[in-house]
Amino acid sequence: MANPLPKINFNRYGGLILASGLLVGVILPFLLWITMHRVMWPLVIAGGIILAVFAALLAIETRQDSAPTSRRQKSLRDSVPYDPETQIPIIHASICTGERVAGFKNRSDGHFTEVMLIRTAEDERTFMETYGIDSLDTEY
Repeated sequence: MANPLPKINFNRYGGLILASGLLVGVILPFLLWITMHRVMWPLVIAGGIILAVFAALLAIETRQDSAPTSRRQKSLRDSVPYDPETQIPIIHASICTGERVAGFKNRSDGHFTEVMLIRTAEDERTFMETYGIDSLDTEY
């Protein structure tokens, strides 16, 4: 079953949410207080709500990132199963382009099932952790 809550990406939206909360809740009320000598409590409350949402989303993302097995690894394992009896985990590497793809080679007919593109050592480590593999061979 798919997760109803997708992974939150704070790299893209976190700064925007924080900046809007500070603008609405702190900067605008301060400017209005300086110019009109009046505190605009609705703006302060709205900014506080935005900052509270920011804190809640940050807490959710932190929890998702610190999970023992990430949601991506679980979905990967569910969509492409690995059977050590019939499959060999390998990396297909292109001699020409250098592209590397991790996957499983069928022991009987040699069919290769692609699982994920390997760009960095972190990708390779993720693949190995996801499927509980100790070592990977490379085929060119």
